[in-house]
Amino acid sequence: MQAILHCDRNWGIGKRNDLMFHLPKDMKFFRTTTTNKVVVMGSNTLLSFPGGKPLKGRTNIVLWPGGDENRAREDGFVMVQSLPELFREIAKYPPQDVYVIGGAMMYHTLLPYCDKVLLTKVDADGQAEVFFDNLDKLDNWSMTYQSEPQDDNGHIIRFTTYENSNVLPLEVKDV
Repeated sequence: MQAILHCDRNWGIGKRNDLMFHLPKDMKFFRTTTTNKVVVMGSNTLLSFPGGKPLKGRTNIVLWPGGDENRAREDGFVMVQSLPELFREIAKYPPQDVYVIGGAMMYHTLLPYCDKVLLTKVDADGQAEVFFDNLDKLDNWSMTYQSEPQDDNGHIIRFTTYENSNVLPLEVKDV
C-alpha cells in the first residue's frame, strides 16, 4: 500500500477541507497513477470532491463510521465503518494497487502500513491547517527519488518517492 499526495514546504496538506494549490501536473500524475486502482480515504476527503462523489475509474474505499450504506451503494463506493473492517477490505486487493489519498488522519493512521509515499513537494507556504508527518524526521522513511524542479501553475514542484524500511503488516482479524 502507498500514500499519494502533495505538501507545501512545511508538510502542510490542506486547509478548509480543500487542497492549497491548483497543480495541473500534480493532478495529472495523481490521475495517471491511481486510475484503475484502489483509493482509500476518510469521509471528509470524499465530501471534498465535486458533488461529494467518488473518483471515477477507481475502486473507492471510504472509512465512514456511521455513514449511510444506501448512499455508498447509490454513489458506487465501498463504505467501511471501522479500522478492522478497512483492513479486511484493503486486504482483498494487491498492495501495489492500493493508494491512501487522505485526509490527514487517514494518512497518519495508515502511514506505518505503507511501503511508499509518492509525494509532490511544493516550494511554497500554503498556509495549511492540516499537516502530513515529516518523513525526513522519521527513522524508517527515506527519500529514494526526487525529480528536477519544475513549474506547475506558478509553483515550483518536485515529485519525490519515500520508502518505508519497516512496514507493518495489516492485522486482518475475524470479528
